[in-house]
Amino acid sequence: MRRLVFFVSDSTGITAETLGNALLSQFDDIDFDKVTLPFVSDRALAQAAVRSIDVSCEVDAPRPVVFSTLSNPDLYDIVCTSRALVLDLFKAFLPRLEEELQMGSTHATGRYHGLVNRPNYEGRIEAIDFALSHDDGASVKHYDRADIILVGVSRSGKTPTCIYLAMQFAIRAANYPLTNDDLEKGGLPRFLDRFVRRLYGLTIDPERLRQIRHNRRPDSRYASLAQCRTEVAEVEALFRSRGIPYLDTSHSSVEEIASRILQDTGLQRRSF
Repeated sequence: MRRLVFFVSDSTGITAETLGNALLSQFDDIDFDKVTLPFVSDRALAQAAVRSIDVSCEVDAPRPVVFSTLSNPDLYDIVCTSRALVLDLFKAFLPRLEEELQMGSTHATGRYHGLVNRPNYEGRIEAIDFALSHDDGASVKHYDRADIILVGVSRSGKTPTCIYLAMQFAIRAANYPLTNDDLEKGGLPRFLDRFVRRLYGLTIDPERLRQIRHNRRPDSRYASLAQCRTEVAEVEALFRSRGIPYLDTSHSSVEEIASRILQDTGLQRRSF
């Protein structure tokens, strides 16, 4: 079964996508075809959105579903003239919040993903720059400024996790790959010893690691199951011997990995 879904917003559409997808994830047996219509900021654009939605309505097909985060009630009313089921994600919560907080909401556009809080935004940009500059051991000069340093074998998820931590939470995250040379010596690289309290390990099931590495370097020793098993066993032994907390990333999304790291380490989110 397939259903067409629209995310309609007067800003980036990210909030509509995030909340809408969270709800859609509860329906396993439906394939959703998704379309985002961002920056619907005036009547003409709202009417154009209605035309796009209605053009998609096929004879005898289920009507589309629209998730809206339009802050302007007039634009929302226009979208409601479409032939779709329109769900206002703000209206579900704002009236009760207004009652509880005893004040009206601003109905302002782009409040969450805009430049409302410039220090928070600039902090995120600085954290992203830090993550990119300190990716994969490229630079170790400023590890003293890192909030956390992820370590693990190659392709265990360090880079995407660092970037996610920076983008979402303004956390300065570096990462360093533990290589064969490091593991054969049986210890951490010497320069990491002084930062051991900032280290957090990522590990992964050897079979899953083999699949990932095979996509990168097919039929190489690097991607062989034997090599993957050896590296994972050695790095986990190192984590245990040095008391480094670590997480198996085999079946976790980047979002889940990052959230678990924050929970385990007590690092504070800076972007809220």
